[in-house]
Amino acid sequence: MNGGDEVVAAPGGPPLALDWKFSQVFGERTAGEEVQEVDIISAIEFDKTGDHLATGDRGGRVVLFERTDTKEHGGSRRDLERMDYSINRHPEFRYKTEFQSHEPEFDYLKSLEIEEKINKIRWCQTANGALFLLSTNDKTIKFWKVQEKKVKKISEMNVDPSKTVGIGNVASSSNLSSPKTHLANGGCSSFSSLSNDISFPPEGYPSLRLPQVVTSHETSLVARCRRVYAHAHDYHINSISNNSDGETFISADDLRINLWNLEISNQSFNIVDVKPANMEDLTEVITSAEFHPTHCNTLAYSSSRGSIRLIDLRQSALCDSHAKLFEEQEAPGARSFFTEIIASISDIKFAKDGRYILSRDYMTLKLWDINMDSGPVTTFQVHEYLRPKLCDLYENDSIFDKFECCLSGDGLRVATGSYSNLFRVFGCGTGSTETTTLEASKNPMRRQVQTPSRPSRSLSSSITRVVRRGAESPGVDANGNCFDFTTKLLHLAWHPTENSIACAAANSLYMYYA
Repeated sequence: MNGGDEVVAAPGGPPLALDWKFSQVFGERTAGEEVQEVDIISAIEFDKTGDHLATGDRGGRVVLFERTDTKEHGGSRRDLERMDYSINRHPEFRYKTEFQSHEPEFDYLKSLEIEEKINKIRWCQTANGALFLLSTNDKTIKFWKVQEKKVKKISEMNVDPSKTVGIGNVASSSNLSSPKTHLANGGCSSFSSLSNDISFPPEGYPSLRLPQVVTSHETSLVARCRRVYAHAHDYHINSISNNSDGETFISADDLRINLWNLEISNQSFNIVDVKPANMEDLTEVITSAEFHPTHCNTLAYSSSRGSIRLIDLRQSALCDSHAKLFEEQEAPGARSFFTEIIASISDIKFAKDGRYILSRDYMTLKLWDINMDSGPVTTFQVHEYLRPKLCDLYENDSIFDKFECCLSGDGLRVATGSYSNLFRVFGCGTGSTETTTLEASKNPMRRQVQTPSRPSRSLSSSITRVVRRGAESPGVDANGNCFDFTTKLLHLAWHPTENSIACAAANSLYMYYA
């Protein structure tokens, strides 16, 4: 099995389960090392090519990584495949650069502290060898340009030695503090601090070389903030998403979604507003929003009541009415105090082809077909063993944790995080029963639990729905260890073209391949 290559079963059968292996870790903690709050990773994003990876942390920093295993052979992976070059190495990344994206602020009008934590990062289209990306904290979005620039240096600052007589170190004269009389062309009548054997002709030195700025062959990466999109959200920004037109993007907070042009930072258009006239009538908030990957007029947003709305920007300027509504009907008699809390969707992602939407609520992953709004295509139980512990999770606020989700580039698998630094990978292809539990550590299969095969519903079929469960255990893992609700894997991203996953465990970035 080659790094990043698909594992293919016999013709007509489902793809085999992937064999995940540890690839790299950045920022690994030593045993007993205390994690600083500002170092905890809060956002992860691959660019469209998969050659660059960006992470944001609670300290407002953005760290960029670049892929190295293809560069060593010269050219992109696609070029190497055209040349029939055998790639037997797994994806490898190296640290590229980092910059301070956001600083802590204070809103004096509202007496509100605005923390510097990076909520989301989105890559934009590259141009002229420069990288562009959007980053946001709770209130302010910034557009960054990262580019290699040649280092400029100062050339030699000295007098031509062939034309001088016993001048010594002229540079030391810059430190003189005694009064002196200046003559034409740099001549000077007296230098009390210089030794008596140094003489300066009254006409000065015609061969004095002035300092020049020269461009060297060395390069350095420079991150420059091109634009700041501020003062457009009264509530905390939870999502930003680029449009496929390459010109616009959206930003979403709890009650509104705004449409921006990348070139215009002082104006945005409000396209969704769910704020009621009386805030006491508020029943749901926006939790996530994303543009369709290919249709520039279509976007989806999720709510705290477990619904997803698909809207069409061509219908009206203010898209308060949706084109489609996706929600699952509640089972009769299943309602409890926690029903609405755990139904809240924390993240949605479009599949690469735009046909499916993946959503994550507290207990499950759900895959939706945008052509079928009667219910999800497939439901994956992420940690069903927590259901008896919902009361404890509510008391320690863990029930409000917002887990992200991601899809593979081929759309055959989905992944999301859980507690104890575990994450789950589910197969969603035709006939697939793949369910894998991995730990964010150098030995990802340490807590692997074998699960009985369960029937899976084909993506191409739309007759029935199926619920898939992972390994279920009453609060303990395969080794009998109690699950740790303080270590949670909230953020992860799937490489756009290969079976490679990057995930964040506190301040450490782990990467795996299959």
